[in-house]
Amino acid sequence: MFTGIVEGTGEVLAAESTEDGLRLRIGTGFDDLEHGQSVSVSGTCLTVEEHGDGAEGAWFETFLAAETRAKTYLGELAPGDRVNLERALRADDRLDGHFVQGHVDATTEVVDVREVGEDWEFEFALPADHARYVVDKGSVSLDGISLTVAERGEGTFTVAVVPTTYDLTTLSDKEPGDPVNVEVDVIAKYAEQLVDGY
Repeated sequence: MFTGIVEGTGEVLAAESTEDGLRLRIGTGFDDLEHGQSVSVSGTCLTVEEHGDGAEGAWFETFLAAETRAKTYLGELAPGDRVNLERALRADDRLDGHFVQGHVDATTEVVDVREVGEDWEFEFALPADHARYVVDKGSVSLDGISLTVAERGEGTFTVAVVPTTYDLTTLSDKEPGDPVNVEVDVIAKYAEQLVDGY
């Protein structure tokens, strides 16, 4: 479980295709990783399989199975690409964002980026299969970032991004047409299932 409060970005150092999927080596500022630990990589919960310290600094390796490659855009990553990183929520941590599982529901794309004073507005295409879970002032995770829906339109939705979030995450790299991993609020999905029988 994560909060969507990104701790920093990492850089893809290597991407190696295998028969079963894709292995990524990611450079990170985390110096306390352990084998088997969960890390959110641009909104996708992945497992640390190996980690170490080398000439390029601290790094960890993780594996993307076919399902992960199908649901996310992480299979398109190449060396030099940046990713958002967050370690799993501890039981005694503050929950500054919202409950994020790291189970990506869909990918979408950036439609527009607008600078508004010191802030930014990002407009995204609304994933049709998950549109009912995206509501005005509701929570959504985009590339692992906990954001609030400022406005939902017919086929798009908009979020406001403050300078800290813009500077600390990969949103500063995004342009119209770029892909984004989307995880809708899990509470909305549970609520839907609970009322379906009534």
